[in-house]
Amino acid sequence: MSEIQKKQTSAANLLLGAGLNLFETSSLGHPLEVTKVQMAANRTQTMEQVLKSILSRGGILGFYQGLIPWAWIEASTKGAVLLFTSAELEYWGRRAGFSSTAAGALAGMGGGIAQAYATMGLCTCMKTAEVTRAKQAATAVSVPSTFRVFTDLYKEKGIRGINRGVNAVALRQMSNWGSRFALSRFFERPIRYLSGSKESDPLTSAQRFVASVAGGALSCWNQPVEVARVEMQSLTNGTQNSSRGIVATIRSVYDSNGIKGLYRGVVPRMGLGAYQTVVMVFLADSIRSFFNQD
Repeated sequence: MSEIQKKQTSAANLLLGAGLNLFETSSLGHPLEVTKVQMAANRTQTMEQVLKSILSRGGILGFYQGLIPWAWIEASTKGAVLLFTSAELEYWGRRAGFSSTAAGALAGMGGGIAQAYATMGLCTCMKTAEVTRAKQAATAVSVPSTFRVFTDLYKEKGIRGINRGVNAVALRQMSNWGSRFALSRFFERPIRYLSGSKESDPLTSAQRFVASVAGGALSCWNQPVEVARVEMQSLTNGTQNSSRGIVATIRSVYDSNGIKGLYRGVVPRMGLGAYQTVVMVFLADSIRSFFNQD
């Protein structure tokens, strides 16, 4: 690949990542995200109570709470950062002689860390505040808007205040996308074998899709980190948990709710993980393959 081609590919990955992530978030992604956050922040609620609580915040629009502007800001930036960084790392990993699974793990971990510290710390904090502020409203406490939360946190604690929980976000994203890319690449081999394809044969769209769904759904083993992230950023708990570390927060959740508490929200997150991986791995690979055809 020439230097000019490499630069063109890098620019294309930035645009493709932003576009695909906006599509993922604005369609099925955000409703699953809201459901997952509601379950993680309110660990005693049943699924019926979770859905009723979300619907009470404006009907079907309750599932899109926090979409504008926070989720759109996050999606347009994190998608570009993820696809650009992961594509670069996977390219150089394969050039260095790594296997497809190892190169995929490197690409996903690097992309996940980059997107977490670039924009996701701020945006997940604001989205979680938007979703969990409803519980304060139910207790007749004066509830500030998320823009007011943003300005107050920035005035009081600066960048660190509006990025509280960012280390948990980074750990989650590193393990998320490391697992998703690695598992998606790993499952390509047995899928080829089961379908009778040769190792050198290009994957069909159906094979890519199955690999992406499997990789995304099975990457939710790190749900305790996600529960800790929600706990650290939730308005339900005020600001008392913002200074806790990840391990201390996980221990606190375990003491209060046991092992089940650490895995609250894992079912919608498995759906979200599968959907995100289909969009950001399967669909991205398919689009790149289409445009790279001779």
